[in-house]
Amino acid sequence: METSPSSSIIHSPTLHQTTYRCHPLSSAISISSRLTVPTANPLPPKLYFSTKHSILKVGQYPRFLKVDGNTNALVGVIAMGMLPPRKLFRKRKKEEHFKNAADEANQKSWRSLMKEIEDTGSPSTVLRRHRTNDHSLPKDLVLGTLVRFKQMKKWHFVSEILEWLRSQSWWDFSEMDFLMLITAYGKQGDFNKAERILSFMNKKGYVPSVVSHTALLEAYGRGGRYNNAEAIFRRMQSSGPEPSAVTYQIILKILVEGNKFKEAEEVFETLLDKEKSPLRPDQKMFHVMIYMYKKAGSYDKARKLFALMAERGIKQSTVTYNSLMSFETNYKEVSNIYDQMQRAGLQPDVVSYASLINAYGKARREEEALAVFEEMLDAGIRCVHSTCISSLKPTAKIISLSNFALLLV
Repeated sequence: METSPSSSIIHSPTLHQTTYRCHPLSSAISISSRLTVPTANPLPPKLYFSTKHSILKVGQYPRFLKVDGNTNALVGVIAMGMLPPRKLFRKRKKEEHFKNAADEANQKSWRSLMKEIEDTGSPSTVLRRHRTNDHSLPKDLVLGTLVRFKQMKKWHFVSEILEWLRSQSWWDFSEMDFLMLITAYGKQGDFNKAERILSFMNKKGYVPSVVSHTALLEAYGRGGRYNNAEAIFRRMQSSGPEPSAVTYQIILKILVEGNKFKEAEEVFETLLDKEKSPLRPDQKMFHVMIYMYKKAGSYDKARKLFALMAERGIKQSTVTYNSLMSFETNYKEVSNIYDQMQRAGLQPDVVSYASLINAYGKARREEEALAVFEEMLDAGIRCVHSTCISSLKPTAKIISLSNFALLLV
């Protein structure tokens, strides 16, 4: 086996790069041979070269090494602080538990139908074929499939199945079906179809509900029609139906996305006033407002809102602390918030670790960044979100590209 020469860039006073090889390894070295260290001033035992996997695990101090007792220095290591490569994390297969044989048969039928729909991409085609071939399509099977697609938030499948069911005489299309259909269109941002369904319900004499109006409001928001969404909300406040907690969560999010910060603040202040509102702002509403203040650059207001959560007895979550960490540019402040989160008994997630590593990296606090990175790997956490990956890229040289790649698997 031969190794080609490679070079590295040295960042003094502390070195954080890969290796260079002074000479090609002799082909006479056996496959099982490993680098050994002189007895004087030895390297940590985890430093060795395995020809089986062609991996050099790097220790802490730069040295020239010997191979199987030979005196010629073959490999020089100039890297410091790099973590040893790890085995890739493997997801354990989730064990399935069924209530009884009938439950097992039902769930397998749902999964089979769902897989067929996902493979073809056309629920109506699959359902029509089942109906034609079998001359029957159990309602429980259709309903179970519909509910599971809803749980998976595959709203395009939900809306197509419901539209197909509207045309079937054997299916009693109820008010709940209409509400689910409006919700599906709302989640997709298709306000035209959501409006059409709501208008049809009004003609049929259905009483206007908070669910249908909230779904239409959300449809306008996702479609970028922020003024229309706000108009529906104002109409709900004045003439009903009375907005629910979910309605407030959605309208606050829509107003913030539309940069209507003043309007969002007015709505939230109303919720804080116990005399004016029967509802109390919940955790999600606080999170939306903290994000808004971050977006507006009003960091002091965001911190005050964080303190108000504790005063009002609103439970703070990892997301709450992550939002605060994202405001700070000083690594000490980020570290303090991280410590507060752990003292509160909350488990850091990938965003928490990425924020702290990035803060240490920007401050050139390499040892602290590596320690947090090590803790992150030990917790079995990897980057699966683009935001996390982009936030860690500036510190990739510090944590080493090989270890950084483990987060992306």
